[in-house]
Amino acid sequence: MPKYVVLYTAPVSAADQMGNNDPEMAGEVMKAWNDWSAKVGGGMVDLGLPLGNGRKVTSQGSSEAGTEVAGYSILSADSVDEAVKLVDGHPHLQMPGAAIEVYETLDLPGGM
Repeated sequence: MPKYVVLYTAPVSAADQMGNNDPEMAGEVMKAWNDWSAKVGGGMVDLGLPLGNGRKVTSQGSSEAGTEVAGYSILSADSVDEAVKLVDGHPHLQMPGAAIEVYETLDLPGGM
């Protein structure tokens, strides 16, 4: 079954998001994520983690990443449309300006 990388984007970094939550709010956020994960069921490959301190690396060197990627998950689904359905109602979307991007992983040429 195809796998999909889910990228969570937000105008606020994951570190800032987590740092601004009191313990009660953090517990509510984690409960919402765990409830979503339970709803996804067998489609959940890896719940993922928050991301931070991103760097963009080029042949010229590195600099701060200019993206708003705040975290990732990996899902398994029959199609990209099914993967998108799995993130419908995701708690991340409750944050103002937040979005979710879904990408299908592709096999490497030569079966590697």
